[in-house]
Amino acid sequence: MIARIRNFIFRKGVVKWMLFWYRRVYGMDIGDHTRISRGVRLDRTNPKGIHIGQYTALTGGVSVLSHDFVMREWKDTRIGSNCFVGFNAIILPGVTVGDNCIVAGNSVVVKDVPSNCVVMGNPARVVEQGIVTGPWGIRLDKGNDNPVAY
Repeated sequence: MIARIRNFIFRKGVVKWMLFWYRRVYGMDIGDHTRISRGVRLDRTNPKGIHIGQYTALTGGVSVLSHDFVMREWKDTRIGSNCFVGFNAIILPGVTVGDNCIVAGNSVVVKDVPSNCVVMGNPARVVEQGIVTGPWGIRLDKGNDNPVAY
């Protein structure tokens, strides 16, 4: 019972407050129904350079950068809609991740990722193309025809 109350408070209070803070105070472009886990590091040096599509999930430990300190560059970093970014993945400045993509955990994305594909590794490479995802990057072409709407 306590866990249900804690989860309810987290979903209805903490998550909404966090998204409000990212959108209104920092000015990040974050789509509707996007899930950002605790422990995600969104670059606050250039917060207006972060653009995340709707129905995208960022899991714990993910880093999304929008500036390069060494080169003194501030670039827009984009993550499309219906994407899933795995645990501890790093997306470097100026990279565009297309719609319906899955970025595997511990991957380092250094260049643009085309839509409808899976990338993994350091540096991240395309390992599968032509995938179909639903909300939050749930694979629909692997037997998950009806993803549960949360």
